[in-house]
Amino acid sequence: MKKNRLSEEEYVNGILHGDRVTLSRAITLVESSLPSDQQLAEKVMERVLPFSGKSIRIGVTGVPGVGKSTFIESFGKLLVEKGFKLAVLAIDPSSQKSQGSILGDKTRMENLASDKRAYIRPSPAGAALGGVSAKTREAMLLCEAAGFNVILIETVGVGQSEIAVKGMVDFFLLLMLAGAGDELQGIKKGIIEMCDALVINKADQENVEAAKRAKKEYSNALHLFQAKENGWFPKVMICSGLMNIGLEEIWEMIEQYVLKMKDNGFFERNRQEQRINWMHEHIRFLLESKIYQSETIKKKIQDILPEIKNGNYSAIAKARELVDLFLQKQKGE
Repeated sequence: MKKNRLSEEEYVNGILHGDRVTLSRAITLVESSLPSDQQLAEKVMERVLPFSGKSIRIGVTGVPGVGKSTFIESFGKLLVEKGFKLAVLAIDPSSQKSQGSILGDKTRMENLASDKRAYIRPSPAGAALGGVSAKTREAMLLCEAAGFNVILIETVGVGQSEIAVKGMVDFFLLLMLAGAGDELQGIKKGIIEMCDALVINKADQENVEAAKRAKKEYSNALHLFQAKENGWFPKVMICSGLMNIGLEEIWEMIEQYVLKMKDNGFFERNRQEQRINWMHEHIRFLLESKIYQSETIKKKIQDILPEIKNGNYSAIAKARELVDLFLQKQKGE
């Protein structure tokens, strides 16, 4: 048995007793690509799943430089002072060449990281959709089973990350900056359909007036959109993570949202849909993994790569050929 791997029982007992070292080891286990680790991780997940689901899950996104880490640290400090047990899952950008990641969120959230009431887990984004770790869902459920009742998920805020994080949280918060261009150009239907609140950060010092103007412009523009199917109309607020301005109001808004969604039944329906989507996503993940683990497919890919590079073959046609070859091989086994 690997030196750093615990038994199924040790993982389960440690997680359910809120042991952070065991929790961290369990998250490392679910992030592992080794087949033996994946099998053990599935058993651990099955055991702790009944103890999960009792948190408020909040996604925080925004372009790099918007102040996500500063906001999360200040917001997180507010939550732990209110008595909540907070887990922050911070998804770090990975290098597409080396697959290495910065994993600097604990450094950027030094004060929160040192608070025993909070748990911060940076994870490399890898090749997952839009920079959201493929194992973030499992990590979130493990944190819930360990007793954390507020989960913040921070994304790198690029590509399709907003779509991915929206599919695993209860409340989706979009951070923006004032004066970063024409505010109204930032109002895109897709983002508005996804976000539950649009928060203009860094509303302090000389930026206060600009933030107020941006809030007014966004609020006016939002009236052009219909309310969501859940009856919630996205709120526009201003805050300063650095100066702790507006954070209390943001939490009150989230509480109002959760209360309303539970009253109208949307809260549980949303989670049910997310579980179904999670299954479909994992099917795609498992199939892709199995295809690329096949020695026959790996050899075939190496054989055709030069011709694909030169444009002699259609990449689409070869992709279909590879999948058909994999399926034929599966039938023959």
